[in-house]
Amino acid sequence: MQKDVAFQMSGSNLRFGPGVTREIGLDLKEMSAQRVMVVTDPRLAKLPPVDVVRQSLDDSKIAYDLYDRVRVEPSDESFQDAIKFASAGDYDAYVAVGGGSSIDTAKAANLYATWPAEFMDYVNAPIGAGRPVPGPLKPLIAVPTTAGTGSETTGITIFDLLDRHCKTGIRHRRIRPTLGIIDPENTRTLPPQVAAASGLDVLCHALESFTAKPFTERPYPESPNLRPAYQGSNPISDIWSLEALRMTSQNIVRVYDDPDDDFARAQMILASAYAGMGFGTAGVHLCHAMSYPISSLVRDYHPAGYPEDHAMVPHGVSVVLTAPAVFLYTTSACPERHLLAAENLGANVEGVNPEDAGKLLSDTIIEFMRRLNLPNGLSAVGFKTSDIPALVAGTLPQQIRHLVSRPAEADQFTQFFEESMTLW
Repeated sequence: MQKDVAFQMSGSNLRFGPGVTREIGLDLKEMSAQRVMVVTDPRLAKLPPVDVVRQSLDDSKIAYDLYDRVRVEPSDESFQDAIKFASAGDYDAYVAVGGGSSIDTAKAANLYATWPAEFMDYVNAPIGAGRPVPGPLKPLIAVPTTAGTGSETTGITIFDLLDRHCKTGIRHRRIRPTLGIIDPENTRTLPPQVAAASGLDVLCHALESFTAKPFTERPYPESPNLRPAYQGSNPISDIWSLEALRMTSQNIVRVYDDPDDDFARAQMILASAYAGMGFGTAGVHLCHAMSYPISSLVRDYHPAGYPEDHAMVPHGVSVVLTAPAVFLYTTSACPERHLLAAENLGANVEGVNPEDAGKLLSDTIIEFMRRLNLPNGLSAVGFKTSDIPALVAGTLPQQIRHLVSRPAEADQFTQFFEESMTLW
């Protein structure tokens, strides 16, 4: 197999600053937008971030419709509801206000309303057909209100496929938002539990992309356009990922303890974007691959700070629960990287051999989880050892698992889930 010699970095268009949400109307006016779909969830629809967006659109005399039916942790059904709304509205631009659920829903609505297709056509193979997006989409402005997913920076959208009890998504550069509005004022309404969960998603994005298989280990593509969105660790994504780890380590506990800490909140929403730019090119691997069945197979867990209309494990929680076991395992493939990651998370690495970096990194992650009052393992969110075969079965179809620097198959995933039942 001839291996690749190149990676491609598509830069994200971001604007950072307190209060910049008020500029959205002017942005859309410059885009010549006439009719806009504003996408958000029912809770946020009543809160200041959406009010500011609506006022900005009104001030610029831009017509819009509010779609406020986003499901937190969206499903194929909730995506298709938004797609139907978008297809009927003949919109020439979109604004997503919320966490990754709102931004991902807007990406899907924009895609299918612009380039109609059977729903599974664009869904990642092998679960869907993996059809490439045929052309440019309408402008999408993403306004994150959580410091976690980095969805404003990526060409990725994730959802639950309900009839198959699995999580999957769509990946293509063309669904990346046109502009991300990184406004620290929009995280003022974030409950502490949500801030903790979303912040730990930042941590895992950065750790997984930094420890992903190098881009030079991929097959050389037949065409430059066939290079995947997730290309493996590379020199540019490494910079974003390491800085995201440093910023997260210094600010996540501060935000959890004091939501009024303006500096820490601004640092966390920046860290989320930094990690997004890192993993949006490098990719994520085992923690995220295993998080999808955890989210899909949850039965009766209702976390504080989240909507109570359906059981759920928040994405950041589902990702970090297996992280201690994963990074203990992956260390042997690139021990120096694991040691550097631990150092950027604030661990004392003096005198630590690279071969022992996995234990240090694992312990550091657990310490953050304990400090942020996260559930103590999979058993604390309702899973039993008898669920492990189904969790493994839901992990194996996830293609992102192949991005890991040390490959893992079914037996290893079984061990990961067993080790993650209780963490301390």
